Amino acid sequence: MEMLGFEKKLYKKGYNLIGGIDEVGRGPLVGPVVAACVILPKNFYHESIKDSKKLSEKKREELYDIIMNNAIDVGIGIIDSKRIDEINIYEATKEAMLTAINNMKLKPEYLLIDAMKLNTNIPYEAIIKGDAKSESIAAASIIAKVTRDRMLIELDKEYPMYNFKKNKGYGTKEHIEAINKYGVLDSHRRSFKPVMDVILKEKVEQK
Repeated sequence: MEMLGFEKKLYKKGYNLIGGIDEVGRGPLVGPVVAACVILPKNFYHESIKDSKKLSEKKREELYDIIMNNAIDVGIGIIDSKRIDEINIYEATKEAMLTAINNMKLKPEYLLIDAMKLNTNIPYEAIIKGDAKSESIAAASIIAKVTRDRMLIELDKEYPMYNFKKNKGYGTKEHIEAINKYGVLDSHRRSFKPVMDVILKEKVEQK
């Protein structure tokens, strides 16, 4: 039950609507960065809810349904690759988190955020490795991860040669080879070095 430590301290202070926030997709070369804000019922605990990276895809899908069915409120923020290129991934991550908060029906009274400082009038605590320390943040990490993975699986149907259903847009050897062979897609992040390198190479070859 140590995953509820941060939440319990806040319950004692009189906060009830505690929003856990996390994001997924800062590192990939393609697709959006996705953030989620989740308000769980008071003292809600599920032993399997933990950092999404430590869970299998099947388990994340199961927990996604459990969280969505039990949460008081969930907000999701999606910032696409074009916007990431415009403002950089760090700023896009913050924008995704703020969008997730704005997309909620209820305004959280307090936020627990995974290692990110936000410009918001809602009081918050930024917790390093928060998805391993807070049930609310871990729940948000699962919602964000499943949401983004589903988007990459859809993209894979359009462009199976990049194998997005497996690599989820990360810069694997296979993915980089596919970019070199088949080119850069609209959903690729042009400001990310491996993609930029291919674009520059194509320009040189065209000359």
